Amino acid sequence: MAEAMRIVHPIPPLFDENSRVLILGSFPSVKSREARFFYGHPQNRFWKLMARLFSEEIPVTVEEKTSLILRHHLALWDTIHSCTIVGSSDSSIKDVVPNDLGVILGNSRVERIFCNGTASYTLYQKYIFPQNGIPAVKLPSTSPANAAWSPDRLAEAWRVICE
Repeated sequence: MAEAMRIVHPIPPLFDENSRVLILGSFPSVKSREARFFYGHPQNRFWKLMARLFSEEIPVTVEEKTSLILRHHLALWDTIHSCTIVGSSDSSIKDVVPNDLGVILGNSRVERIFCNGTASYTLYQKYIFPQNGIPAVKLPSTSPANAAWSPDRLAEAWRVICE
């Protein structure tokens, strides 16, 4: 069994001054930490979903993924700055230090925040909402563990980020 490890978030926030919608995950998976980029696990449906929502090709490289996010005025980051975690298991997360969203909120036009899954939303509500008072909307997780949500259902729920 994997051992719990204290890990500091290795990926900087992805945004620019035109970002209007912030999408927050919980904490990068092992694969994302290895790739040093968001949603790095090949089974995670995030990049397929973004391509579908914006009628684009599925991005493969970090450059293509970055371009897709910024072109559509989105921002990506996670709720957690550091934590103790076993592998990629959100349910194992302990000793949370939240990310300071001020770096994004103070340097962009973000007006709406969405959380990718329950863990991100729960952590946002506990640690970040009391600080910034900005409500977040919980969206169904794009994780392969959330197999109950078909690609069609995910796209329907996530379409709200395009409005």
